[in-house]
Amino acid sequence: MDLLNTLVEKGLRREPPTREEALAVLATSDDELLDVVAAAGKVRRRWFGRRVKLNYLVNLKSGLCPEDCSYCSQRLGSKAEILKYTWLKPDEASKAAAAGVAGGAKRVCLVASGRGPTDRDVERVGRTIEAIKEENEGVEVCACLGLLSDGQAERLREAGADAYNHNLNTSEATYGGITKTHTYADRVDTVQKAHAAGLSACSGLIAGMGEADEDLVDVVYALRELGSDSVPVNFLIPFEGTPLAKEWNLTPQRCLRILAMVRFVCPDVEVRIAGGREVHLRSMQPLALHIANSIFLGDYLTSEGQAGQADLDMIADAGFEVEGAGTPTLPAHRADALAAAGGGCGSGAPAGSGGGCGSHAPAEDGAAEGGAGCGSHSGGCGPCGGHAPAPEPAEAPAAEAGPGGARTDLVAVRRRGAGTDLAPNA
Repeated sequence: MDLLNTLVEKGLRREPPTREEALAVLATSDDELLDVVAAAGKVRRRWFGRRVKLNYLVNLKSGLCPEDCSYCSQRLGSKAEILKYTWLKPDEASKAAAAGVAGGAKRVCLVASGRGPTDRDVERVGRTIEAIKEENEGVEVCACLGLLSDGQAERLREAGADAYNHNLNTSEATYGGITKTHTYADRVDTVQKAHAAGLSACSGLIAGMGEADEDLVDVVYALRELGSDSVPVNFLIPFEGTPLAKEWNLTPQRCLRILAMVRFVCPDVEVRIAGGREVHLRSMQPLALHIANSIFLGDYLTSEGQAGQADLDMIADAGFEVEGAGTPTLPAHRADALAAAGGGCGSGAPAGSGGGCGSHAPAEDGAAEGGAGCGSHSGGCGPCGGHAPAPEPAEAPAAEAGPGGARTDLVAVRRRGAGTDLAPNA
């Protein structure tokens, strides 16, 4: 297929496709799907070999958010049955993070609901970062605290943060239909603040909110232009009690095409399968590993994920390997650019240690170079595999097929901790 050959050649040169080519990926048929995955896999292996980076979410503050993001179970006015609690103490957050690191997570993502942090919140998170790094040598820490004010990104960097996550979520043209309490420009500004402070920029999207193909392409090109080192791709979890509860638009095939398009547009960045992979990709998750090089391990912010051991088994069975703490994520050219900007993951590693995502990596699978956030309001915490009683599944929508053939009878959103004695991050 000429299109795919062209996309592979461009990806190996780090050259983005045209908008028309990106749209054509989303328009491919199911008969062409394995060819699309194979093509994206060639680009993925060029920059990241067969490594899979594991990330782990710690929900520092759950629910009670004043923002009105339509996709979010923690939003203003949400009737979703979720755990709600205020800030975890640094030692509690460190204990939660240790569970993920023990399961193989290389990065811990600290997430807090809300519009944005106060200066006191930044100090609190700084103490949490210090506690986590003191107990877990070499771990990367990404903060996801909402909109940043001037100087806050610098203070987080000084406290030891390696990255900052703030997703664009959707295109600028459609953003106003999803959120009214802040703007698309506000989100862009926060990503730019983080980048300017020397933090690795982690920013991604949410697919499945009723957007058009053009919107998906627009937001991915915007992420490329912002210089995101990590692009989490979330698939909408339609929580009951939110305005998007009935938006069951995704099929596993659609999800794979979206991931492939992101890989072709952003060939040398960490593409992470984030919230909703278990719900929408289901048994086709192993195929997605041929495109993306990063996943979240364990639970999400307010919903349960696949058991951590099942994730590890899936990675091994598919012929991939977990990326170790001493192995850099970003390919050398991106690591050099990040270091030149004054920071980013691994920039504080001792010379010659080879640690962190800001270091050079050995070539893999014929690659000349090795290869590198957290999904705001779409990820979570808890030990890998879950050692507490599982919550009862929420009822799946009654209809057996949604728009585009989405089978809603096959899935049910599992609310993390709702109706149980499960403590925060336990």
